[in-house]
Amino acid sequence: MLSIIIPTHQRSDLLRACLQAVRRHAPAGCEVVVVDDASPSAAASAVAADFAGVRVVRRECRGGFAQAANAGIRASAGDIIELLNDDTEVQSSWTEAPVRWFEDRSVGAVAPLVLTWPDGAHIDSAGDRYHFAGIAGKRGRGQVLGWEFLAPRRVFGASASAGFYRRTALDRVGLFPESFGSYFEDVELAFRLNRAGYITMFEPGSRVLHHVSASYGVVGRKLIERQSCNEERVFWRNLPTDALRRAFFLHGAILAGKMLRRYEEGTLMPWLFGRLRALRDWRAILAYRAERVRFASSENVAEWCIEETIAELRGWD
Repeated sequence: MLSIIIPTHQRSDLLRACLQAVRRHAPAGCEVVVVDDASPSAAASAVAADFAGVRVVRRECRGGFAQAANAGIRASAGDIIELLNDDTEVQSSWTEAPVRWFEDRSVGAVAPLVLTWPDGAHIDSAGDRYHFAGIAGKRGRGQVLGWEFLAPRRVFGASASAGFYRRTALDRVGLFPESFGSYFEDVELAFRLNRAGYITMFEPGSRVLHHVSASYGVVGRKLIERQSCNEERVFWRNLPTDALRRAFFLHGAILAGKMLRRYEEGTLMPWLFGRLRALRDWRAILAYRAERVRFASSENVAEWCIEETIAELRGWD
């Protein structure tokens, strides 16, 4: 069975459009769970109640995307899980091809083709990629949809805005890291799936429109700090030790370039505070590495971390 999990906090108008599309295109027998992450006056729960067959999990305290997603996964029953942002609108037959991929037991996740709302002319995500120097990115983001994104292929990970996951794989490697709140929690999970030997497939036959962060509104200082912190934590927590040594100086060069860009944008201080906050978490980082990365080898890191030249990295962040 397929379980569709939709974490939400506010923007009831987007949630309603999301549920209308799910109801229109979802296959028979699937389960839909809306996780109301402490929306004001339980507005999200009220919207979900308008849709027959949609189950609501209400959280009294807001915890962010990772906690809400995990609550939905734990409350669901499907052997295949799809996470959907509340600002997405699924398209016809979007579940068919991803579900078929899970017949291959090595597939732990499937990334659909996520296009920008309303016309789908540009790509939001064609699967996630990761450069071993510490840069997470969405394949094809901002590009016009072209032939190079119309064939299935293995990718580093799936964006949790619309990613499909095998439940037994999640049971094995764990759910989203709740300390992350939101942003890069799906990259962290992708590392664990790869280390466990699972692969993630990009499936262009599955299409989802995304309003692209509409549910977050204006990007403020706290959000920039959280994004910066989580991206840095992913790097130090997950790269195998020998890959970490190789990437150390390149990572420093990447950070210097990002620092300059943030200075020019006027967002240097929250970005810098986020990086420093991640490094202050060094005890937890070492504990995580000892538990999960201690015996990992980077022999296969090139299979799932895309190593490109500095020039090719400009559009990643």
